[in-house]
Amino acid sequence: MESHTHSIANLFAQLGLPNDEEAINTFIGTHAPLPHDVQLTNASFWTPAQATFLKTEIAEDADWSAVIDTLDVQLRAKS
Repeated sequence: MESHTHSIANLFAQLGLPNDEEAINTFIGTHAPLPHDVQLTNASFWTPAQATFLKTEIAEDADWSAVIDTLDVQLRAKS
């Protein structure tokens, strides 16, 4: 089975979000810090489709899971 490494920009594109560096930084700056008691997939800023995609990829430990974990860490960091 072939494994792919995805970038944060690819993840944002997959989620239907602007995926240039400035847009990604703005998104993280707007939504961080995500409280530790809120799962990334339950954050209020996701659409139902985005949340479902994230949940599925994490549950299946799919190719996207590593970059989703990276986004989770970035959203929990204090600005």
